[in-house]
Amino acid sequence: MDARTEFHDFLTSRRARITPAQAGLPANGGNRRVTGLRREEVALLAGVSADYYIKLERGNARGVSDSVLEALSRALQLDEAERAHLFDLAAANRTRTPTRTPKPHVRPSIQRILDSMSTTPAYVRNRRLDILATNQLGKALINPILAAPRRPPNVARFMFLDPTATDYYLDWERMAAGTVAILRAEAGRDPHDKALTDLVGELSTQSDLFRTRWATHNVRQHRTGVKTLHHPVVGELTLDYDALELPADTGLTIMAYSAAPATPARDALNLLASWAATINQNNISDSETHPTPTPWPGTSA
Repeated sequence: MDARTEFHDFLTSRRARITPAQAGLPANGGNRRVTGLRREEVALLAGVSADYYIKLERGNARGVSDSVLEALSRALQLDEAERAHLFDLAAANRTRTPTRTPKPHVRPSIQRILDSMSTTPAYVRNRRLDILATNQLGKALINPILAAPRRPPNVARFMFLDPTATDYYLDWERMAAGTVAILRAEAGRDPHDKALTDLVGELSTQSDLFRTRWATHNVRQHRTGVKTLHHPVVGELTLDYDALELPADTGLTIMAYSAAPATPARDALNLLASWAATINQNNISDSETHPTPTPWPGTSA
């Protein structure tokens, strides 16, 4: 992924979505040849010259200051995730030397923390959405993802390349858009991550749905929210999720799922925990870093 091209494409996509009325500018007639704002209008709103903004939009952002990036964020009405992405793209333009991405490693103490969360499904993922470790209930919850033969299992690969994903994610459209937006944000943070580039290339060539969403340049932060799943054993679950970043392990995050007491989702999690305990008693280990689970009824390996 080329940093200059990414910077250009992101600015262009954000400019195209804002109308003059939304920006508080006069429309100046109805015969506009561009979707959204003109480059000169963005420059006016950001307080920079039109020539300088055109230079930036062409991808020449190596010397851009933080104050100009802040002004562009306001002019383009960027949200928190988009603002962070703009700064990441600018930083990538300043750094031409590829960074070394360390091999992901889940420390034993993190696995012990996971295992102690006996009533909470949880797993560890990296920024590419590889699943690196689970606890027993987490393994049971995301078994359809873990059942894929490729290691480590990956949420995005399951989402777009596994035909069972639309059955598992009842709100697949929203989840798919969010998954792509998470990967797009990571691409801005580290455009030299070869494993991420390979994953995006794989998904782009094998999934029209992924490729279409990737072209929107939407980004998001994955911190908390709600997911509705259809599990092959316990049926529908609507669960809250929280992302717990691990400061000592750069790029690793614990994803934890929960349900309020005395709700159908909590009852379903209790039932799932019983299933998980039964399978564990049948000598299926729950403490492997890269588990290869036996599929639940209704899933395929």
